[in-house]
Amino acid sequence: MGRAFEFRKGRKMKRWSAMAKIFTRIGKDIVMAVKEGGPNPESNARLRAVIQNAKAANMPKDNVERAIKKASDKDTANYKEVLFEGYAPHGIAVLIETATDNNNRTVANVRAAFNKCDGNLGTSGSVVFMFDHTCNFRIKTEDLKIDLEEFELNLMDFEVEEVFEDEDGIVIYAMFEQFGAIQKYLEENNLEILSSGFERIPTTTTKLTEEQQVDVEKLLDRLEEDDDVQNVYHSME
Repeated sequence: MGRAFEFRKGRKMKRWSAMAKIFTRIGKDIVMAVKEGGPNPESNARLRAVIQNAKAANMPKDNVERAIKKASDKDTANYKEVLFEGYAPHGIAVLIETATDNNNRTVANVRAAFNKCDGNLGTSGSVVFMFDHTCNFRIKTEDLKIDLEEFELNLMDFEVEEVFEDEDGIVIYAMFEQFGAIQKYLEENNLEILSSGFERIPTTTTKLTEEQQVDVEKLLDRLEEDDDVQNVYHSME
């Protein structure tokens, strides 16, 4: 068993670890969606969106159904969405989205990550204004003839910021508040949504040296490893 084997093994383990993390995040999204709107995706738009994302992430159907059933149990704890803000080394703004059933644990873990990586956990509102909160959709275009310019014009009422096509379909970006309206429009027009979600995009970014980037990435990696953390956004270029 030489170095090549160990390298392939390391890459496989990293991929499995990332997949497990994604499935954990989706599982929490399912719990929150079911607790909010019930277990029937036909009447629960948020749950429909999460199921679409589960399919896009290749999450087994059995896992999804098991998560919905578990979430329907009134004894299953709900998760609370909590946003943390702070600065990584070298003045890089960081936003952390969490889903937690124990806020004290999550606060302690996030604070410890900042402290051990020479960052500073900020107060509410300290950096969130530096990010645009957006929503996005990817729709299936296979076997469909869609005029991109005409399609974008049809979406003008939803304040869509960007529409473009790649090898996997058409991608739509708009402000966070437009998510429900766009989802409804796409469904009513029988356009298959492959995946959807939210992002926080920095309004300005900061370029760092390679050495400085390593300092920031230590914090980002530590935050990403926490089971309560759903997403981490930053202003590093």
